[in-house]
Amino acid sequence: MTDFLDDKRQEIQSRMAELKPLVDEFQRLQTAASALEGALDGANPPAPARGIASATRRGPGRPRGRGPGRPPGSGRASGRPAASKKRTTSSALPTTARRGRRKGSGQRPAEALVIVREQPGVTVPELAARMGIKQNYLYRILPGLAQEGKVRKEGRGWHPTDGVKAAA
Repeated sequence: MTDFLDDKRQEIQSRMAELKPLVDEFQRLQTAASALEGALDGANPPAPARGIASATRRGPGRPRGRGPGRPPGSGRASGRPAASKKRTTSSALPTTARRGRRKGSGQRPAEALVIVREQPGVTVPELAARMGIKQNYLYRILPGLAQEGKVRKEGRGWHPTDGVKAAA
């Protein structure tokens, strides 16, 4: 039985070695054909075939750096020092310093609150459509309003907590 398995394994490896140059040639021809199509169409250059590395491609998490179409020096403002490698602990930060995103003027949260009071149970997509903004912004401001005790979420809809409805 062992001899049979060894023979089959040997046959498979031999056939794979035989076919490898053909597969490589196929991939090169496929890349060349798509490059010619892109040149004839005058459209955007085709994406490289899977498994073939591109000189302009970067891995996930890699910085963009200066690429085609970006002027020299556009990666970092000139005169600005490079970021320090030293990390500060939270105890070293002043207690008045804010972390994260700057708080806005409150116009959008106020507008969302008015709509929630006019239409209790309104969903985020409905709110976004009425306000003319994207949904992802509402997913950021509505939990803040809920934390302030101005709205609450029930299922998919948002309701006012103070029970006061604005005149429609």
